[in-house]
Amino acid sequence: MFTGLVEELGVVKHSKKTGHTISITIQAEQILEDMKIGDSIAVNGVCLTVTAFRDCLFTVDVMPNTFNDTTLRLLNSGTIVNLERAMAANGRFGGHFVSGHVDCTGMIISTKKIENSTLVEIQIPEDQTYLVMDKGSITIDGTSLTIFQTTPTSIFVSLIPHTSKVSVIGNKRKGELVNIEFDLLAKYFYSFMNRDKDPGIKKDSTLTVSFLRENGF
Repeated sequence: MFTGLVEELGVVKHSKKTGHTISITIQAEQILEDMKIGDSIAVNGVCLTVTAFRDCLFTVDVMPNTFNDTTLRLLNSGTIVNLERAMAANGRFGGHFVSGHVDCTGMIISTKKIENSTLVEIQIPEDQTYLVMDKGSITIDGTSLTIFQTTPTSIFVSLIPHTSKVSVIGNKRKGELVNIEFDLLAKYFYSFMNRDKDPGIKKDSTLTVSFLRENGF
């Protein structure tokens, strides 16, 4: 589990592709302080397992499903990536619940400077727009962001200068792809409320959308 607060920007030093798998070696500093083999690290929002580390380098492996469904397949030597260690139980929770399981990729449609902020429009698949809402949470390349506005096919997020500086989204340009993870609570809620459409699930609960609305939810 992660929070979507990027701890450090790492640099890809080596990326070895074999079919639809990749072994990626990344240079970092802060996140290696207490690193162990088997630790979970979010790389551009993708939860990966540390398989080796030494000095200022660590290595992770990317399997076929992750290769196909994320932007990690596009990483090359020199690429800057967002890094975050798994959330500590005794730490502050400053972002939102992030699993590191990317739902889809989206394309940057536009970026626009507005005074001290940068407004970024990102295209999302039309069949997943039900998971977004104005002022809702979303994770872009591992960065926890608030949705500023939605359209039938896209979302807008507004970046403060700090976010632009400490995460890769600040340098993204029109046409580039980003990893998207929708709000975990929204996904669970949608799945729960639509379970009656699954013939394999017993329909013995009286909890409905109408009931929740009537009771102030």
